[in-house]
Amino acid sequence: MLRDILSGNFPADGASFDPAQLAGAAGLPNDPASIAALMNQLRGAMSNAGDGINWDLALRRAEEKAAAGQEQVTPEQRAQFDQAFNIAALWLDEVIAISEITVVPSLITRRQWVTQSMPVWTQLAEPVATSIADTLTGALGEQLPEEMRGMLAQAMPMMRSLSGTLFAMQLGEVVGELATEVISGGDIGIPLLPEQHSALLPQNVTAFGEDLDVGIDQVQIYLAVRELAHARLFRHARWLRLHLISAIRSFAQGISVDAGRLEELASGFDPSNPEELRQAMVDGSLIPPKSEAQQAALAQLETMLALIEGWVNVVTAEATSRLPGSVAIAEMVRRRRAAGGPAESAFATLVGLELRPRRQREAAAMWQAVTDAVGNDARDALWAHPDILPTSADLDDPASLVARLVAKASGVEPELDEVDQALEALLRGDGPDRPLDPNDPPAAPPA
Repeated sequence: MLRDILSGNFPADGASFDPAQLAGAAGLPNDPASIAALMNQLRGAMSNAGDGINWDLALRRAEEKAAAGQEQVTPEQRAQFDQAFNIAALWLDEVIAISEITVVPSLITRRQWVTQSMPVWTQLAEPVATSIADTLTGALGEQLPEEMRGMLAQAMPMMRSLSGTLFAMQLGEVVGELATEVISGGDIGIPLLPEQHSALLPQNVTAFGEDLDVGIDQVQIYLAVRELAHARLFRHARWLRLHLISAIRSFAQGISVDAGRLEELASGFDPSNPEELRQAMVDGSLIPPKSEAQQAALAQLETMLALIEGWVNVVTAEATSRLPGSVAIAEMVRRRRAAGGPAESAFATLVGLELRPRRQREAAAMWQAVTDAVGNDARDALWAHPDILPTSADLDDPASLVARLVAKASGVEPELDEVDQALEALLRGDGPDRPLDPNDPPAAPPA
């Protein structure tokens, strides 16, 4: 295909290569309608090559996939969920020191979830798409003979556009599949909907409740509490949304594609059997091992996601304690979040990041210990600023965090460590070059 593109020969019927093999290698559907759409998009990318990625392709593909077999929200469902949200808001007011959101909760279809969440998905995926395009064009430039590099320079925008088109369609496929799995706006753990927006997907809520021996009204109330708790947290901690998305983007910008592995696959590629290439894209082997900086960024992200999930779990458990089936529903939610779905796994491969909170049990135990020791208000006050939010070390040793919070609540000044002592001395002007003051107290003798 690349040979045909560079020679200016890209027949409408793809006569020199099998479009189904390209679709299969890219993880896209290989039915005739999807293949025709893929070829149309690739031809469009060739004729309108530009620096940016046309994310409208991802949106359209995701909407098409999400709308397949979709049910509309019925008036009866709307009445049931309105009641569930009203009860959820009242119960949450009893257990958290966070005010209500100002936007009325909504019920949305799978397609509406795609439309509202796609801006965030493209933010997260763009750094990886750019890296793939850079690696592909760089590898081609190194491998081509000197006399052909001028041709490649002219074709570079087209190549970037082609790779961006394929990536956008892959993202649309994944997000469209996710729409069949998610239950709510905050189900993934990151703020996908606009600020202060909360929503449930009735069609998916019903499917979730089918596996439980619990009344659907209890399921609706429980999930409404979780969704409102998530939305209220991001409203209360104004810094959290930008902090989390920026951290994910920073991590993604460090992702590269292993050009050597790509060249190795290309040199032995059998057009009649694209399975090896497809497997390499699915299992993530084209992405090199994470650097130390990425490992550190990933650890911070995992801690943040676990803190969010753990807090939501604790306040939801407290708010829904009067629901007979709350324990069974909570366990189902926990298992579902821990395992993830097929589409979530596909996103992890596509962007190189898993959104499952690995330490959600430890985070929930820590938040519960804090709640028991100092109460709901002091617990929720920890979200006021990132500098006072619990850390990974606090998840490992919640007793130390609880001791500090109890001491603070009792009016006892915490003991400063060496770093804090040095910082306090610097702020007082007690640096090594400060002139001696006769009023200074005598220095303590050395230990």
